[in-house]
Amino acid sequence: MHPSIIVFRRLPARYNAVVQPLVLSVIMSGVVSAITTLRGLGLSPAFPATWLPSWGLSWVVAFPVLLAILPVVRRIVGWMVEPGGR
Repeated sequence: MHPSIIVFRRLPARYNAVVQPLVLSVIMSGVVSAITTLRGLGLSPAFPATWLPSWGLSWVVAFPVLLAILPVVRRIVGWMVEPGGR
């Protein structure tokens, strides 16, 4: 292997319950805060400086909320969707 290639080791499956909401909260809070900031400012030079702190605050709220409500959401979806069978 070439010395400049970085190898990413995968996390064990037990971390899925935290990593999945982490990734989801980063993406969703980024998209929603970007849309809201664009709507308020337009695509102006001030956009990045306004959006990044807004994204950070949105994520700080979104991640713990996702961790808290994900079990309830899974239960609701379980009532709505038939279990998969192979």
